[in-house]
Amino acid sequence: MQHETEQREIPIRGETIRLGQLLKLAGIVDAGGELKDFLEHELVLVNGEADRRRGRQLHPGDRVEVAGLTLRVAAG
Repeated sequence: MQHETEQREIPIRGETIRLGQLLKLAGIVDAGGELKDFLEHELVLVNGEADRRRGRQLHPGDRVEVAGLTLRVAAG
Protein backbone atom coordinates (compact mmCIF):
# COMPACT_ATOMS: atom_id res chain seq x y z
CA MET A 1 0.00 0.00 0.00
CA GLN A 2 1.44 3.34 -1.03
CA HIS A 3 0.94 6.47 1.05
CA GLU A 4 0.34 9.82 -0.61
CA THR A 5 2.70 12.54 0.53
CA GLU A 6 1.81 16.19 0.48
CA GLN A 7 3.97 18.16 -1.93
CA ARG A 8 4.78 21.81 -1.42
CA GLU A 9 6.86 24.24 -3.40
CA ILE A 10 8.90 26.58 -1.20
CA PRO A 11 10.08 29.74 -3.00
CA ILE A 12 13.39 31.15 -1.77
CA ARG A 13 15.12 34.48 -2.16
CA GLY A 14 18.61 34.19 -3.56
CA GLU A 15 20.46 31.24 -5.06
CA THR A 16 20.57 28.88 -2.04
CA ILE A 17 18.98 28.15 1.31
CA ARG A 18 20.24 25.99 4.17
CA LEU A 19 18.28 22.87 5.11
CA GLY A 20 17.55 24.26 8.57
CA GLN A 21 16.22 27.52 7.12
CA LEU A 22 14.01 25.62 4.67
CA LEU A 23 12.50 23.51 7.46
CA LYS A 24 11.73 26.69 9.43
CA LEU A 25 10.31 28.46 6.36
CA ALA A 26 8.05 25.47 5.65
CA GLY A 27 6.80 25.47 9.26
CA ILE A 28 8.25 22.02 10.07
CA VAL A 29 10.23 23.40 13.04
CA ASP A 30 10.00 26.68 14.94
CA ALA A 31 13.45 27.33 16.42
CA GLY A 32 17.11 26.34 16.14
CA GLY A 33 17.12 24.18 19.27
CA GLU A 34 14.09 22.29 18.02
CA LEU A 35 15.79 21.90 14.64
CA LYS A 36 18.83 20.12 16.07
CA ASP A 37 16.64 17.64 17.96
CA PHE A 38 14.39 17.17 14.94
CA LEU A 39 17.31 16.32 12.64
CA GLU A 40 18.68 13.82 15.18
CA HIS A 41 15.39 11.91 15.41
CA GLU A 42 13.62 12.28 12.05
CA LEU A 43 14.60 10.90 8.67
CA VAL A 44 15.24 13.76 6.23
CA LEU A 45 15.94 12.92 2.59
CA VAL A 46 17.57 15.49 0.30
CA ASN A 47 17.22 14.45 -3.33
CA GLY A 48 16.62 10.88 -2.13
CA GLU A 49 19.60 10.65 0.23
CA ALA A 50 19.50 10.88 4.04
CA ASP A 51 21.04 14.11 5.34
CA ARG A 52 21.14 15.50 8.89
CA ARG A 53 23.24 18.61 8.22
CA ARG A 54 21.21 21.70 9.00
CA GLY A 55 23.74 23.74 7.01
CA ARG A 56 23.31 21.65 3.83
CA GLN A 57 23.03 24.08 0.92
CA LEU A 58 19.91 23.62 -1.19
CA HIS A 59 19.26 25.06 -4.64
CA PRO A 60 16.10 25.56 -6.71
CA GLY A 61 14.95 22.16 -7.94
CA ASP A 62 16.19 20.27 -4.87
CA ARG A 63 13.64 18.04 -3.12
CA VAL A 64 13.44 17.46 0.63
CA GLU A 65 11.29 14.64 2.00
CA VAL A 66 10.42 14.84 5.68
CA ALA A 67 7.52 13.92 7.97
CA GLY A 68 5.26 12.83 5.11
CA LEU A 69 5.94 15.98 3.10
CA THR A 70 7.89 16.56 -0.08
CA LEU A 71 9.27 20.10 -0.28
CA ARG A 72 10.62 21.37 -3.57
CA VAL A 73 12.92 24.38 -3.48
CA ALA A 74 11.82 26.97 -6.05
CA ALA A 75 13.38 30.23 -7.19
CA GLY A 76 11.52 33.11 -5.59
